[in-house]
Amino acid sequence: MADLDKEYLDESEIKSSKKKVIVKNIIIISVIILLTLLALFFIKKSKNKGHGAFGGLGGFGGFGNSSEVVTPVRTITAKDTLLKDFVTTNGEIETQTAIEVFPSMSGEVVQVNVSLGSPVKKGDVIAYIDPSTPGAYYAKSPVTAPISGSILSTPSKTGAKVSTSSVITKIGDIENLQITAKIPERFVAELRIGQKAEISLEAYPGVIFPASVVRISPVLDASTRTKEIILNFDKSDSRIDAGMFAKVKLYTSEYSGYPVIPQDSLVNNNDNYFVYVVNEDGQTVSKRQVTLGKIVDGYYQLLTGVEMGERIVTEGMLTLSQGSKIKDITKNRGN
Repeated sequence: MADLDKEYLDESEIKSSKKKVIVKNIIIISVIILLTLLALFFIKKSKNKGHGAFGGLGGFGGFGNSSEVVTPVRTITAKDTLLKDFVTTNGEIETQTAIEVFPSMSGEVVQVNVSLGSPVKKGDVIAYIDPSTPGAYYAKSPVTAPISGSILSTPSKTGAKVSTSSVITKIGDIENLQITAKIPERFVAELRIGQKAEISLEAYPGVIFPASVVRISPVLDASTRTKEIILNFDKSDSRIDAGMFAKVKLYTSEYSGYPVIPQDSLVNNNDNYFVYVVNEDGQTVSKRQVTLGKIVDGYYQLLTGVEMGERIVTEGMLTLSQGSKIKDITKNRGN
């Protein structure tokens, strides 16, 4: 009998526990439904007013009325800008005239009258050579400067043995300097006498020294696949020294006649290029497909799709679409 009572109590407890679980679930479901209804109410209210509980989130995550979103952008006016194509290379600054000096006799260098950079005039004695040998004594032989200029290389030292094929030093005119540069084969068709160039020197960062092409080699160097050019500085400058390393920016071609915009203004979609043009109202944009022309230093010519004087979005276009509202925050609208 006791076992029956215990079994009856267990069944009652189980039924009571199940009822509690059901009631708890009903409460949870009711709360969820209530919260859902409240959320729908506020979303609907936000759409009707464009602000309020979710108004501050307009344009983000789907909240708010997207047609009311105003995107801040920066723009530029598409103008007929001259594009100057160029080639960059390296060069060496040298004297236009340089001559190696040789002794007229073999022997020992017994006296040196110059040092690196010394100015000399034609006929000046640079050094003396003693051609004497054991058992035979001769007068010292002078080595003279064949031209006026400056000593460009370190002269032979006293005590050195030299022959008639030994270079004692090199003399050049440091008042008239030139740049020797090599141009890759793919650009040689664009080379012309008189082309302008900008020369940069590591010793003077930010300073540009203008130069012009005065000579083009008639042959191509087969080992390097380059052609040598010579440029003269447009004006002499005491800051420039022979032997300096030069960076050469040689202008080759010029392009004009089409509106020009920065490359970053373009939107690429499946290999088609688009830009956003500010409409006449100044508050909306139109999406235009364009045909690209020449590109120089990050700027593209637009052959079709944009007219001269139209304003093109350069920043903020990634969130735009046809007819989007904008606010132009460009500081200088004249650009």
